[in-house]
Amino acid sequence: MRLLLISNSTNPGEPYLDYPKENIRIFLGKKPVRAIFIPYAAVTFSYDTYEEKVSERFREIGHDIVSIHHFKDPVRAIKDASAIVVGGGNTWKLLKTIQENNLIGAVSAKVLSGTPYIGWSAGSNVACPSIKTTNDMPVVEPDGFSAFNLVPFQINPHYLDANPSGHAGETREQRIEEFIEINRDIYVVGLREGTMIIIEDQKIFLSGPRKARIFRYGSPPFEASTDDDLSFLLIKPL
Repeated sequence: MRLLLISNSTNPGEPYLDYPKENIRIFLGKKPVRAIFIPYAAVTFSYDTYEEKVSERFREIGHDIVSIHHFKDPVRAIKDASAIVVGGGNTWKLLKTIQENNLIGAVSAKVLSGTPYIGWSAGSNVACPSIKTTNDMPVVEPDGFSAFNLVPFQINPHYLDANPSGHAGETREQRIEEFIEINRDIYVVGLREGTMIIIEDQKIFLSGPRKARIFRYGSPPFEASTDDDLSFLLIKPL
């Protein structure tokens, strides 16, 4: 498998998808790639608008995308894809529309056969076994929480350590601790902004200027850097 799982699309004060563009360019390689783009996480703007926004950045690095909503047969489009790109937005809307288009099995099979997969935010969430560690409001109700299951761990994108003054609600860490209390056999990676996980040939790397925070039931959370061996994350729970 080849996966590039990005926490967020945009850093403050930067153009859309600007900071990870070189990672995307290197990940896809020197030969121009026209990837299938899944824009279903968009809620307040059209799929056409989303496609143009992403395509602009991909063309800048010598690649391109075409949105799956143009195809009458989305499953066939995935089967013929040279790469798959899944954009961020609302994870619940993304998963529901993926399910409605019968893409869970098609995408999983295609990526497991070696086709590169790039996702950011919600697109990283759906690479996991489920979307249970998303931060998004459930604006729609999907048919279950199970996702592509490309990796055996969960990601919490946009992970924040902050506990704002005057805020008495749960922190992000407390929310994840609730998850692992119920789901005791699975790691959760708190993926901070500006960082990403790269998986190639059963090797896994963290890239970016910040550490990732790793959670698992029965152990205190710990910080993982770009120098750490993260291969334990690829071991499927028994």
